[in-house]
Amino acid sequence: MWFQVGKGLQGGQSRPDRMTSTATKSSCPDRSRKAFCRNPFLSIKFFVFCHGLLQLSQLLVSSYLKSSISTIEKRYGLSSKTSGLLASFNEVGNTLLIVFMSYFGSRVHRPRFIGCGAILVSLAGFLMSLPHFITGPYEYDQSIASVFSNTTDLCQPEGLGSSGNLSDSICAPHTARENHEVLLVMFIAQVLLGIGGVPIQPFGISYIDDFASERNSPLYLGILFSLTVVGPGVGFMLGSGMLRFYVDIDKVAGDEVQLTNRDPRWVGAWWLGFLVAASLVAVSAVPYFFFPREMPKEVVSGKEIGSKKSKDVLRQLRSRSEDVQNLSLLQFIKYFPVVLLRNLRHPVYLLVVLAQVNLSAMVAGLATFMGKFLERQFSLTASFANMIIGSVNIPGAMVGIVVGGAILKRFQMSLKQCSAMCVLGMLLCLILAFPLVFLGCPTQKVSGVTYRESSEYGHYASECNLHCNCPEKAYNPICGSNGIEYISPCYAGCGAVSIANSSVLNYTNCICISENGLVGSAKPGTCGTSCSHLLLPFVVLSCLAGILASTSHTPSFMLILRSIQPEDKSFAVGIQFMLLRVLAWMPGPVLYGSAIDTTCILWEKKCDRKAACRYYDNNLFRQRYLGLQFFFEVGAFLCFVMVYVILRRQEKDASHVAETTTDPEKKKLAENSKKSPESKV
Repeated sequence: MWFQVGKGLQGGQSRPDRMTSTATKSSCPDRSRKAFCRNPFLSIKFFVFCHGLLQLSQLLVSSYLKSSISTIEKRYGLSSKTSGLLASFNEVGNTLLIVFMSYFGSRVHRPRFIGCGAILVSLAGFLMSLPHFITGPYEYDQSIASVFSNTTDLCQPEGLGSSGNLSDSICAPHTARENHEVLLVMFIAQVLLGIGGVPIQPFGISYIDDFASERNSPLYLGILFSLTVVGPGVGFMLGSGMLRFYVDIDKVAGDEVQLTNRDPRWVGAWWLGFLVAASLVAVSAVPYFFFPREMPKEVVSGKEIGSKKSKDVLRQLRSRSEDVQNLSLLQFIKYFPVVLLRNLRHPVYLLVVLAQVNLSAMVAGLATFMGKFLERQFSLTASFANMIIGSVNIPGAMVGIVVGGAILKRFQMSLKQCSAMCVLGMLLCLILAFPLVFLGCPTQKVSGVTYRESSEYGHYASECNLHCNCPEKAYNPICGSNGIEYISPCYAGCGAVSIANSSVLNYTNCICISENGLVGSAKPGTCGTSCSHLLLPFVVLSCLAGILASTSHTPSFMLILRSIQPEDKSFAVGIQFMLLRVLAWMPGPVLYGSAIDTTCILWEKKCDRKAACRYYDNNLFRQRYLGLQFFFEVGAFLCFVMVYVILRRQEKDASHVAETTTDPEKKKLAENSKKSPESKV
């Protein structure tokens, strides 16, 4: 997002002025110009439409990964730390190249660069789905002999063939190699996604700002910015739909699948959404190769709308940045650290960026793992958790951004008032976010994992299955009639299973389950948590907290734009987004994932290594996950408080100088600093 009001460093500032006279003569005065005027690729409105579609499609690819991250973990046995690193790895390619966008902005054919970037994004989307096609069918422990297993998962005394159970299968060399290949493909895809996304938004914004009328440019840019919020919501809703289908829908007949989407072993068709999103990006990329490098500047009613004063300011901003535009690449590289240090020494700029770093780190972790959190805490399906995020949390954030911008425009706030609004929004957010730490479910009772009970036979229930020769790595959860969960029918000592239409109805003759002195039974699937009544208040409070935190988005952005030198705006915004990537979007998901991993109490084992986590300590999960959220919110709140204190002190100093000085020039300067347009948004 290396752009500034008045085109800044993204380029083409002198070209629209040369072409305006051609476009303003008349609309198609003769036959020779009719074809020229009918060409949609010479219309900035058509460019805005194409760019909106492309941005939406691009965001589908990136946000869809976050919606399916818990499913990918389960399918390929990844820890949360690894999946968090995968989710943030697209920022690596993005950060390495984003610095040079301001240099190349006016020196390249921007529409074609956008089209090439979109092709890379599309390729990344297709690559993300590739692991599904290069690996075999998804395998899981089950109680019915089928193509996936040679024996059942019931209690079988030694010598009856239980060693053939799937979960005790030998780790072949190709299994470990296959897992490494999957990770390599996904990480390469994420790097390509980051590189491809570099030119899309900044080049598109600068192109629109160059060739749209001054009256319509804010409207067009507002449409694009709104799509950056809507896009992730659509991505999560796409995830909700795709994860309802079984992962091997293209490899296995429906009647062979014994799982339902409520089974903890269920894996949805995570790859299908990437194909849909990547196809949309590929289609959206095509028009960009037909847009010209320059187009006639848009006119409104035959003439440009704008006051003489605003045009003079715009011309000044352009002339100040022309010298930077003409720098060579070597000079640009030398000039960049100077501007970087100059802006970082500005206390207001630095503190606001640090506040945004805290908020972005919070959002990065929440967007990546909120679905997983809801699944584990409230026993939701991945599909339903994504639907909640896509239809409630993300629209709530969009409402907060709009409300913050509307309040800013309605009251024409000064910089001090902007900082006060940020402080108030974050304070109310903290008040609503704190109770979330206590709204959750305790860890379910899992025999041999979180719970030990004595059986009616005088020994621990975990000892009653010693003769069953249960595979150590088995995972086929069942819920006993005593309310206790067992990791497999074998561990519950179940000797029989009732089947109807290839589906398990219940397990009987379970010697480890006692009920009123009798041998108990069990149903397939997890017992789940028993506090579903807390889901609604949790969602409402989290949505309200998100709305309040989002109200600080626009005023904090204006604090940055209004507190630095006009000629540095393009660099300052670029530095801001670079720091957000390096300090928040890259480490945020990894930090959250590492914290989540520390709460795991039973790991899946694949080839003698830790794979995905099967059971978490729900209390620790909630406290550490939401505790990190609260920590970042407090950090943002303190930064905004310091900004308010600095601006208030500056205002008092200016008032004191204006009242006490006898020097007319100093007095006039102090009064102008209080009334300066830069102090108003």
